[in-house]
Amino acid sequence: MGNSLFTLTSLNLNGIRSATSKGVEAWLEKAKPDCICVQEIKAQAPDMAGRFESLAGLKGHFQFAEKKGYSGVGVYTRHEPSDVIIGYGSSEFDPEGRYVELRFDRPGRALAPKLSIISCYFPSGSSGEDRQVAKFRFLAELRPHLLALKTGGREVVLCGDVNIAHQEIDLKNFKGNKKNSGFLPEERDWMSTLLRQDKTGGGLVDVYRHLQPDTTDACYTWWSNRGQAYAKNVGWRLDYHLATPAFAALARSEAIYKDERFSDHAPITVGYEFDL
Repeated sequence: MGNSLFTLTSLNLNGIRSATSKGVEAWLEKAKPDCICVQEIKAQAPDMAGRFESLAGLKGHFQFAEKKGYSGVGVYTRHEPSDVIIGYGSSEFDPEGRYVELRFDRPGRALAPKLSIISCYFPSGSSGEDRQVAKFRFLAELRPHLLALKTGGREVVLCGDVNIAHQEIDLKNFKGNKKNSGFLPEERDWMSTLLRQDKTGGGLVDVYRHLQPDTTDACYTWWSNRGQAYAKNVGWRLDYHLATPAFAALARSEAIYKDERFSDHAPITVGYEFDL
């Protein structure tokens, strides 16, 4: 990606200690993103102190889960934010460490004078019915929150593990997963509504699909650790950039990095023609 682009990466780490032991920091030194949104840190503040507050010259801002070794999100950035918002005001889900928002507000900037970059980790419903119902509660809470940011005049890009494959082209085995969490009709409908551009929709844009509307095998960002899923590329596209239309229109390039494995997810980077 060219130096003129603002590069924004998203990666579910599946544990920051694990991912760094597998080389993610060295990769960041080479890739040099402007910001990376991370999910599933699986650490608390004392675990981060003196080691993970910064990675590859990027300063981190985090929301940790109350439960040890669980969830947690962060944004590492080269640029100083004007504000950091920890959580989105949910009594149920903020304690799980699922949302951190960095604001880069620059009055007078021609493009996106009010910009929010959000790292978000959506719940998984795969462990059982209770967690699936909780996931639906999370979805019901998050959409109006995102719309309020948008209608308040902010450009927004949410990066994260959404734990939803939106369309049949977003997973290898779509026929066998129609009744499984991550590809349920209700989850897919939620995403469709969020992306719908009319008055009944959320008006956000799936940036990867804006750039790559038809890819299948190349689009996957997560592979099960069971069997030979990665070797056979039996994957899912679970990691997204979801942006307001004006910011999504600045996207020029995308890359899903698969040459090394730091996690069961692959990092997805989008280059935006934008000067922060």
